[in-house]
Amino acid sequence: MNKMLSILSGLAVGLMLSGFTGASTDAPLKLDDYTLGRINLIESRLASAPQETPGQRIDEISASFLGTPYVPHMLEGSATTAEKLVIDFRGLDCFTYLDYVEALRKSDDLPRFIENVIRTRYEHGDISYVNRKHFFTDWAHATPLNARDVTRETSPASTTVTKVLRTPSAGGQTGQSGSEVTRAINYIPSQFVDEAVISRLHTGDYIGIYTPAQGLDVTHTGIFIMTDKGPVLRNASAQSSHYQVIDSPFLAYVKKTPGIVVLRAL
Repeated sequence: MNKMLSILSGLAVGLMLSGFTGASTDAPLKLDDYTLGRINLIESRLASAPQETPGQRIDEISASFLGTPYVPHMLEGSATTAEKLVIDFRGLDCFTYLDYVEALRKSDDLPRFIENVIRTRYEHGDISYVNRKHFFTDWAHATPLNARDVTRETSPASTTVTKVLRTPSAGGQTGQSGSEVTRAINYIPSQFVDEAVISRLHTGDYIGIYTPAQGLDVTHTGIFIMTDKGPVLRNASAQSSHYQVIDSPFLAYVKKTPGIVVLRAL
């Protein structure tokens, strides 16, 4: 209990120092010992390498999650139930994986990490279902921005489609909610993802797997990493043969999809 009070107190102080007022610290935040230990370990490693580029930090942080179990629906909240701030490293889906990596790379202590999870996951830092960044492209459109869309500069073969994105309804069915946003989605069709495109990608780029389905921009997300064995998509895989964070050969993975959206950390 004393540890939890200390965490919440540190968070409140950190938010006040940064002038960040959008998040509420009234709701209890419970960090399990495993998650707390992993956060401290990762942050201590990052502190010893302050000159790393954003890509290098994303590579190192994302690698520390390899083997973590894939667990869907990790967040708590819906159109009809109150949103709760969830931070739990014991299981990840493809979106929470990116949340934690992006928040960790910008943090040097626990209070700052919690603040950055809020900024990364919620528009205006408001912990609520309506302000949750439900869509991958929200990262390049919803304030505060997490990344910029570099899809068009990554390939001259990129294309743009205008889609109406719809948040999940109370029953969890995407496309049946009254919450909508009309957005131009840039993507590179998979047949044009080749070595030239790979040469323009940066380690640490966030990758969305584009979908033509109504109501959605992407169906999966991951991180582009150039390794000694070639490029990979580091992702929290929902495939039954994996069900954990893995490195998938990039080209082989992408060629089986409609295409990719590329966002780059700010």
